[in-house]
Amino acid sequence: MKNIIVLVSGGGTNLQALIDSQERGDIKGGRITCVISSKPGAYALERAAKHNIKTRVIARRDYSDTIEYSRAILSALDEEKADLVVYAGFMTILDELVVKAYPNKMMNVHPALIPSFCGKGYYGLRVHEEVLKKGVKLTGATVHFVTEVCDGGPIILQKAVEIQDGDTPEILQKRVMEQAEWKILPQAVSLFCEDKLEVRDGIVHIKN
Repeated sequence: MKNIIVLVSGGGTNLQALIDSQERGDIKGGRITCVISSKPGAYALERAAKHNIKTRVIARRDYSDTIEYSRAILSALDEEKADLVVYAGFMTILDELVVKAYPNKMMNVHPALIPSFCGKGYYGLRVHEEVLKKGVKLTGATVHFVTEVCDGGPIILQKAVEIQDGDTPEILQKRVMEQAEWKILPQAVSLFCEDKLEVRDGIVHIKN
């Protein structure tokens, strides 16, 4: 059984999707064993506590720079014997030393179809604002492995969501979460825990 460590910073809606999937038995071969927050008081911590999942707070504000903070996170991941690290609304930048310690063992969900609307500065509502400005007809979500390149890691799963007349960034954000993010993130986590993901030449292959 693999240890899944979830990194959070805020409300934890993606964390809740993972918890719900776990309790339905949809995540096979792994369990969420710890939730680590970069902010004290994040509602995600309450979500975890309600389901008897261990929590830790490693506050970004307590560290002088990114390197020191990253070392603290890495130490915690090692202590928790992490097999998979999941970013679930984790809004803090980590140094590449963390990614290098867990190659193809850290994943993130991004609220767009990478390589569109991604990279530095593309997070939260801004993604959906830019999608609507461009007038694209399809958006969606992407689960990818985390590398030192922002949103540049190997793509694991994607799911498309249609743009509708009258969409606002807030309405679109909610639809992308409900129809895409909350579905493909637990799927990707389960595939990893079942040893069904293989990365070759930067491309993820899913084993039958």
